[in-house]
Amino acid sequence: MSESATLQCSCGEVRGLVANIARRTVNRVVCYCADCQAFLHQIGRTDLFVPHAGTDIVQVAPATLSFLQGRQNIVGLRLSQKGLYRWYARCCRMPLGNTVTPAIPFVGLVAQAFASATQDANDLVGPPVGGIYGNFAVGGAPEGSTGFNPWLFARAIGMVLGWRLRGKTWPHPFFDEATRAPTYPVTILTRSERDAMRPLCGPHPLH
Repeated sequence: MSESATLQCSCGEVRGLVANIARRTVNRVVCYCADCQAFLHQIGRTDLFVPHAGTDIVQVAPATLSFLQGRQNIVGLRLSQKGLYRWYARCCRMPLGNTVTPAIPFVGLVAQAFASATQDANDLVGPPVGGIYGNFAVGGAPEGSTGFNPWLFARAIGMVLGWRLRGKTWPHPFFDEATRAPTYPVTILTRSERDAMRPLCGPHPLH
């Protein structure tokens, strides 16, 4: 059974709705990569790390996510010219979604965005189905999070392809359909700014 779920930033200024959310319609993983760690350090939200400096991500189809209020507070950050678009609320610096381009239709939401609202992510979609990039995990890699996991890869690719074929790219919560350009302002870190984050990230952070 699927349903709609609300999500919101930490202070409640930005609120959104995810339609058709259920275990079978989303993908939930914990990512330990250095870029996800660097992003939370950059925006000052390391309180959102799960154990081993992981980020708990619920991947949804773009068309299922819409923002109901607080759009003026949404901004984007890229760690490099070709990095993911990492959207967050500038009011409280809560992550709101990771995306590539509309050509690869998915939005990765931090699970805590649901816990901040009316329902916990575990109630909505169940626990994470696995971990990825565990070689960057701080304090040791969780079991099954390193190396290539064909089941996790096939599940993620299958969902993204399915969303694209079923027209779940548009309307996109972060890109304009006519121009394919970002809807909200985006800042791109300089190389020196990105390099400054590297010592903070796993597997052996200096701070």
